[in-house]
Amino acid sequence: MTFIQPHTKAYRKASLALFISGFVTFATLYTTQPLLPLFSEEFHISAAAASLTLSISTAVLAFSLLAAASLSDGFGRKKLMVLSLTATSVLGLLTAFSPAFAALLAMRGLLGIFLAGVPAVAMTYVGEEFDPKGLGKMMGLYISGTSIGGMSGRLLTGLLTDLFGWRRALAIIGILSIILSYLFWRFLPAPRHSSQRHAGVKAAFKEYGAVIHRKRLLLLISLGFILMGSFVTLYNYIGFHLMAAPYHLSQTVIGFIFIVYLAGTFSSVYMGKKADLFGSSKMIKIAILIMLAGAAVTLLPQLVLKIAGIAVFTFGFFGAHSIASAWVGRAAGDHRAQASSLYLLAYYIGSSAAGSCGGFFWTHFHWIGIISFISVLLVLSYPVLFMAEFKKRKHNRLHINQ
Repeated sequence: MTFIQPHTKAYRKASLALFISGFVTFATLYTTQPLLPLFSEEFHISAAAASLTLSISTAVLAFSLLAAASLSDGFGRKKLMVLSLTATSVLGLLTAFSPAFAALLAMRGLLGIFLAGVPAVAMTYVGEEFDPKGLGKMMGLYISGTSIGGMSGRLLTGLLTDLFGWRRALAIIGILSIILSYLFWRFLPAPRHSSQRHAGVKAAFKEYGAVIHRKRLLLLISLGFILMGSFVTLYNYIGFHLMAAPYHLSQTVIGFIFIVYLAGTFSSVYMGKKADLFGSSKMIKIAILIMLAGAAVTLLPQLVLKIAGIAVFTFGFFGAHSIASAWVGRAAGDHRAQASSLYLLAYYIGSSAAGSCGGFFWTHFHWIGIISFISVLLVLSYPVLFMAEFKKRKHNRLHINQ
């Protein structure tokens, strides 16, 4: 059995399928983010309460990931991803018919369960089926799909909401996602390197235990919390900031601001390739520094500079996420599925926890409070990286001495 090689038909089909999976997952997940100010107004709730429409999905998704990785070992990688994408798309459509805010939250929570079947399994599929030498590039391509999905979900939601209202907007995106789920099923090659094994709960805990006892791997996994927590906090509250004085931007205009996600589409592949050449540790530090610089620029009052700052921040985030996710996969060895799930668990807990906590900083300190909170999170990543490097050097010395 050989790996899927570049410049082949299988490579092109797999690349397109993985791009689609990232697109559908994140388009569906983030459709409510640009609607938070509308939810706050329509349902007479606070900004922090409105943010729960995203936080509840990511929180449920985070813990469901733990089961998804082990389930894919027995059920099959492709089968689980196809089932998850289809169910996610249908639930996204049904969300449009939620009669009240409580029902909307319940539907979004259920959505989080099925969303879990794609991210961890897709990362595992990439690690198992593609040539390890180009792993950074392929992981970057998958993540570029997530960035375009996130952008399109937000952009289309904003545009369609101004034209037809938020319910019809969510329904249209749900129908589009169902069509794309069918294409994913047609294009993704069946896995050839994953071994289906029907592991019980005890065996699953043993697999996760093998990952948890590796301190360096846990440090790398914790980067997911920091990166996603920072990213979601900025995007959760930028809508509130730009709809208020002195900007007073419409829902459509705010939706178009998410075009800056294209910077992430480029950086996820570009930074992934650079990490393959120059090392993950060096490149992720640069990517996080870029995020800090972009966040600082958003404090400037000029709208053009503020949007430029968001673009720079987004470039850095997707580059850092691409590097971190591939790095965790490489470091995990035979426990890729479990390590990927734990990385994404940290990633989405960061989204839920930091995204909701951001409501406190927005309410009491406005935009400067949001950026200060984000900056503290990002600065914490540097001691984490230095400790991970120290653990690696210590491990290498022990290995040499033996």
